[in-house]
Amino acid sequence: MIKFLLKGLIRDRHRSLFPILSISIGVTLTVLLQSWITGYLGDIIDYNARFSTGHVKVITKAKYDNSQQMANDLAIVGTNKLTENLDEEFPEITWIKRIRFAGLLDIPDENGETKTQGPVIGWGVNMLSKKNSDIERMNIRKSLQDGKLPTKRGEILISDELAEKLKVGVGDDATFLGSTMYGSMAMQNFVISGTVHFGSMVLDKGAIIVDFNDAQTALNMENATSEILGYLPSGDYDNEIAHNYADRFNKKYSNSEDEFSPIMITLSEQNGLDAMLEYVSSFIGIIIFVFVLAMSIVLWNTGLIGGLRRYGEVGLRLAIGENKGTVYRRMIYESVLIGIFGSLIGTMIGLGFAYLLQTKGIDLSSMMQNNSMMMPTVVKAKITSTTFFIGFIPGLFSTIVGTMLAGIGIYKRETAQLFRELDV
Repeated sequence: MIKFLLKGLIRDRHRSLFPILSISIGVTLTVLLQSWITGYLGDIIDYNARFSTGHVKVITKAKYDNSQQMANDLAIVGTNKLTENLDEEFPEITWIKRIRFAGLLDIPDENGETKTQGPVIGWGVNMLSKKNSDIERMNIRKSLQDGKLPTKRGEILISDELAEKLKVGVGDDATFLGSTMYGSMAMQNFVISGTVHFGSMVLDKGAIIVDFNDAQTALNMENATSEILGYLPSGDYDNEIAHNYADRFNKKYSNSEDEFSPIMITLSEQNGLDAMLEYVSSFIGIIIFVFVLAMSIVLWNTGLIGGLRRYGEVGLRLAIGENKGTVYRRMIYESVLIGIFGSLIGTMIGLGFAYLLQTKGIDLSSMMQNNSMMMPTVVKAKITSTTFFIGFIPGLFSTIVGTMLAGIGIYKRETAQLFRELDV
């Protein structure tokens, strides 16, 4: 019977071509939308995890209460012992010490006088040690635009945009001016070894990257750090698992009466990312549901119109003695075949566009000049397991429902009435 139905659909293009085209377009848009939203919001979370929040973060209670400040007077002290304890109690998590700071970068002229100055946000990260290096985690190597990675103490990387603004290049001297952990004046000379471009307006406006040991020396933070970031073994953030680790740590180490006691917080508790995670888990579903519903209505109408156009055919088949139930079921079988073909074509086309967005992306940097969120300027899609079947929901469901409704209208009519109305 399937072979018979396929021949009928192939020979009669009015019954197959337009419905399949309509389904394919709707499914393509559904697949593309799902992959785009998943990729874009996922990149925002990934950016924050790699550069700012980790999957979990250990800071002092006072630092958590004043999270908007970059002053290191609230830093964690005795970090060597604390890091050993973390490695021992949570060995499956990768622990990284980071120092975040702010200040001025002073560029001297040939006489040693200030030529240009600019505000900067600094990261003290592990670049010279092979153990737990941040070079790959922060995509520093891939982001390098000019020069080379630091190979010794006293070398730094600065953002490409900052280098252009301060009119400096690789090999030039630069002096960082800021405040130490104890509030005194910090002044440290560096040599610019390279420039980087991360693709995020927050990072590219005025970022400098210093080796962790150089940052400790410049800010007088011996055996101290701004924060300790932890990354789950899977590489992806899991809110439930992260909260379990945080609860275990806080029960043992956190003291609500001591503002300098360490506290572990999760990614969702930082930078307003709790709302972002809600978007990932629920808002994506809502948007896709609304879009799928809209496409379902369009495809529903396509199936309904296709069924109504066949009133005359159905009347003739009933007139020659074919059973109503048989006619009705075969119309549904045809709609299933049309839905499958249309969904397959639309999914393949949608996956093609999604793959291009996943590899190339769309540069929206011109629209994010004043953006303060840590997010990529290149929008990329992400193909997941859901992407492969999400298009079949509107593609199959709506087409079948439309045909069923049209078939019910015919099913209730008498053969004589169909002859009179349609002049069969």
